[in-house]
Amino acid sequence: MSRRNKKAVPAPGAVRPTVTVCRDCCCGTPKVPGIDHAAQLADLRSSLTEVATVRSVVCLDACEHANVIVIQPSAEGRLAGGRPVWLGLVNDRDATADITAWIEAGGPGIAEPPGILDLYAFRPSRRGRAELEH
Repeated sequence: MSRRNKKAVPAPGAVRPTVTVCRDCCCGTPKVPGIDHAAQLADLRSSLTEVATVRSVVCLDACEHANVIVIQPSAEGRLAGGRPVWLGLVNDRDATADITAWIEAGGPGIAEPPGILDLYAFRPSRRGRAELEH
């Protein structure tokens, strides 16, 4: 069976949505001015501690979209058709607050994202998607 035809199976431990915050060469550095990167990550962690897993990772190879945040659905969300959502240029507190509100409502597959997040969504390269899976 080809990879395309396989039914998505939730990863073990994916009971909650996972919020992956890129932090390395561009994301989370002074190359992206005007945002307190440490505060952004701390805000996500403190706001979502009860409903999602928040992790930071080394470069997701989408530097042109810095700061990048990827929202992966919970197991329930994936079974409902939710897929990872890549958001770029998340460089202000309002965008971070919109992400938080969406995750608190259930995230991909469970709740519709605030419409404004459509402006941040992008399709990553295959390499970027592969990096997230490891």
